[in-house]
Amino acid sequence: MDYDYIVVGAGSAGCILANRLSEDGRFSVLLLEAGGRDNSFWFRIPVGYAFSYYNPKVNWMHWSEPEEGLDGRKIYVPRGKVQGGSGSINAMVYVRGAAADFDDWAAAGNAGWSYRDVLPVFKDLETHADGSSHWHGDKGPIHVTPMRGSTHPISDAFLEACGQLQLPLNGDFNGASIEGGGVYDVNTNHGRRSHSSAEYLRPVLNRRNLKVEHFVHVERLRFADDGRANGIEAVQDGARRTFGARREVILAAGAVGSPKILQLSGLGNGEDLTAAGVAVRRHIPAVGRNLQDHLCASFYYRAKIPTLNDTFSKFHHRMWLGLQYLLMGKGAFAMSVNQAGGFFEGAPDEPRPNIQLYFNPLSYRIPQNPKAGLTPEPYSGYLIAFNSCRPTSRGTILIGSPDPSAAPKIRPNFLATDQDVREVVQGSRLVRRIAAAPAIATLTEAEVSPGPETESDAALIDYFRANASSIYHLCGTCMMGPDPQTSVVDARLKVHGVPGLRVIDASIFPNVTAGNINAPTMMVAEKGARMVLADAGR
Repeated sequence: MDYDYIVVGAGSAGCILANRLSEDGRFSVLLLEAGGRDNSFWFRIPVGYAFSYYNPKVNWMHWSEPEEGLDGRKIYVPRGKVQGGSGSINAMVYVRGAAADFDDWAAAGNAGWSYRDVLPVFKDLETHADGSSHWHGDKGPIHVTPMRGSTHPISDAFLEACGQLQLPLNGDFNGASIEGGGVYDVNTNHGRRSHSSAEYLRPVLNRRNLKVEHFVHVERLRFADDGRANGIEAVQDGARRTFGARREVILAAGAVGSPKILQLSGLGNGEDLTAAGVAVRRHIPAVGRNLQDHLCASFYYRAKIPTLNDTFSKFHHRMWLGLQYLLMGKGAFAMSVNQAGGFFEGAPDEPRPNIQLYFNPLSYRIPQNPKAGLTPEPYSGYLIAFNSCRPTSRGTILIGSPDPSAAPKIRPNFLATDQDVREVVQGSRLVRRIAAAPAIATLTEAEVSPGPETESDAALIDYFRANASSIYHLCGTCMMGPDPQTSVVDARLKVHGVPGLRVIDASIFPNVTAGNINAPTMMVAEKGARMVLADAGR
């Protein structure tokens, strides 16, 4: 069967595209998702992400190739395999990014993508709990809730410590500036996850011109004789299926899935495709390259006062939290564990905030055993994690064979530049400075790890290499730009040289944004949908 538009991937971007392209009824839209529906209770409750972290039914559970910069370790790369995509399984921290991030997109030759251009789209996207303002909207589908006033007392002590060091404080990371310490916003609505599946897709599933198919594994694109993308080939429940697109095929399969589909279809770097055994249809050198991600490590502390470790480790406390959540939609179960944090300059000569911090009133370790749960450390504890805002290392996501069922080879190439290594030291020193400020130091019994004996720059770098992990902000693998030799899509998100084909998801980011990337990914989808409709003559 043919449709006007085929959207591949019902993730953070795809759910928005499906809604907007089918909204006025003129066009038929097919949305294809490799996973199932997100109808479990655990997808709605914020704390439920702990149950999807190692669940192969809803998570692709990718692993990187061995990373030279991280002592040869393979790094876990979770990706949502369910309606809503990674937006269904993330920790819901809502950060748009720094204004300069988007100005850099525009300066790289992408007209219409400056912060001034995208701010109205961000506002249209959201209903902010504080109401409408110059910086926020109050009529959008995604509900944004500040966690201010609901945080754990030790999170408040972290902010007091920032003030004692004369670090700037920030009441709204999505306002006039991203710089400073503060409390994060989350995308929740009365304590429930507010993401593109819940707010854009579920309410419109009964539209006659919108069809959603689940458990569809797209293998490759189909092309007309003139080279136009006009459909896809897929497998669903063991059966081979083909779907036709009269107008466009839109890839929204994410930073891993979208380049994989392009490469399997013969679109990519000719040498990469030949090495993988795929015939070259069009040489597009940047496909699967320019991979960026935020790399994070945590410092663990033993506290003198009870933290969420104590709360989550006791059955009767968990029962109370559950009751509080069910009756009032409030409490720890309604929030992200990433309560406070901020964006800071790691050194006086840094031109912009380059270090992001996360303060968690809960200390926990990520288990290496997928069958183990995320459990708190066996003491009253907290952690402070950090990552570089704009790492300069670049990696790749490349297929290794023509087999669509084979996972691509993910090589983030972490810590490949001197700047990224230097920022490891900056972030480590910043964490230590804040932890030593009186407001938090008086509540701290000891630094558990890396521990006070880890003091030199070299020792801190070694700790980071041995313990750092992805913070799951993969992007850039179908980079937007004007040059077909260095980018994959143009400023209207059309694949260079391939009519009828666009990519609209986080893979088009020219550079990773400061902070969590779910909000800018949804912005890209909203803006991209407007471009598609404008080009269709709306």
